[in-house]
Amino acid sequence: MIRISVYDRAGVFAENKDIAAEIREVRVGPALTAGETVQLDFTGVEGATQSFIHALIADLIRRDGPDVLTSLSFHACNRTIRSIITIVVEYSQIEA
Repeated sequence: MIRISVYDRAGVFAENKDIAAEIREVRVGPALTAGETVQLDFTGVEGATQSFIHALIADLIRRDGPDVLTSLSFHACNRTIRSIITIVVEYSQIEA
């Protein structure tokens, strides 16, 4: 399993969608393509925007379908971040 610290790149409040896209393109996408499982670790992240989460995971779901979620996990998410992830996952599957 590859663990990716969101805090290390985005800080306490994850809002920069360019950073999210970079995490997706440089770390998450290639790892998933290589058959790895990926854990997005939100330890230390107190909040995130929907646009950050969208940039982080929506293209992966659209590209690979909802089955990608079996290889992608979210760790240490507070209730607000978990809610945003759920929303993005749901509408990304509809658009897929």
